[in-house]
Amino acid sequence: MIRHIVLFTWTDAATDEQKETVTAELRKLPGVIPQLRSYTVGADAGINQGNHDYGVVADFDSVEDYLVYRDHPQHQAVIAQHIKPILAMRAAVQLSL
Repeated sequence: MIRHIVLFTWTDAATDEQKETVTAELRKLPGVIPQLRSYTVGADAGINQGNHDYGVVADFDSVEDYLVYRDHPQHQAVIAQHIKPILAMRAAVQLSL
């Protein structure tokens, strides 16, 4: 199994509406990318200072399934249209479980 974890920090200019749109658009992806086994997205709970603002955790059966997700046109559109315009910083890791 492959677990993909992504953390975002938004720009200071990012609006609540833009952030909500990121969540809404990302939550559509499991319906169009069947390779996603588990998919959790959302804003940081605000418990610890210094955290990133947002996280995505996605599980896949194989590296090939992850690559389908990574390169999927709808996923790439969400990144280009909704994430990159408000993105200040990104961190990611793929774990083999």
